[in-house]
Amino acid sequence: MVELTLPRNSKITGKGRVHKAKADGGDIRTVKVYRYDPDDGENPRVDSYQVDVTGVSMVLDLLIKIKSDFDSTLAFRRSCREGVCGSCAFNINGKNGLACITGLDELGSGDISIYPLPHQPVVKDLVTDLSKFYQQHAEVQPYLQADDEPETEHRQSPEDREKLDGLYECILCACCSTSCPSYWWNGNKDGQDEYLGPAALLQAHRWIKDSRDDKTDERLAALEDTFKLYRCHTIMNCVNVCPKGLNPAEAINEIKRMQVERR
Repeated sequence: MVELTLPRNSKITGKGRVHKAKADGGDIRTVKVYRYDPDDGENPRVDSYQVDVTGVSMVLDLLIKIKSDFDSTLAFRRSCREGVCGSCAFNINGKNGLACITGLDELGSGDISIYPLPHQPVVKDLVTDLSKFYQQHAEVQPYLQADDEPETEHRQSPEDREKLDGLYECILCACCSTSCPSYWWNGNKDGQDEYLGPAALLQAHRWIKDSRDDKTDERLAALEDTFKLYRCHTIMNCVNVCPKGLNPAEAINEIKRMQVERR
């Protein structure tokens, strides 16, 4: 095993480490990043990096620069760099968002703070364990279910297709669910009394509204539960942070309305 050492321009100051800028001049910003490695036996800390952000436009580029120039042990997820995959979802200056489409110019002129998504188990640094989140997504059975296999493709009118706008675009980045206080309190109970969260319910509504799906009543019956659906209190954090501009709260309210009509 290779022993990792701190760069020479780093020092321990209390709980966190301070990484000084490598040279004077330039556009220096202080970036505070949550650090935690379960294998080293130490408590989580916040490291500070003094970074010359000249030529750096997005938060993801900033993290890549920190990993490249200051500390190669920094762990975070990334993939598409285009706001499509949802991998680089973090809490940036107190608000959940995608690092690849969050510009430094949107964050003001002060320090920049980057933390993992709230209320999720941390695997390492900015990497969180989203197993429960994906399990809840699977629970709504997010796939087409038809009673009969058609001889040709499932046809859909342009009008019915338009009903899916604002629903199918979800990239499962988890920004909405992990920003929801009700999901923090009720979303990880490992039992029946569990709130599914905005992302899973948005996906449920996407298939409930699909004219090609024949299991609308069964889907609504599965959500008729004190916790799964009705722990949404319309706090609207989910709408505020969605990087795709979707409205999970509206979708949840629509499911509630359909439940009333169903009764």
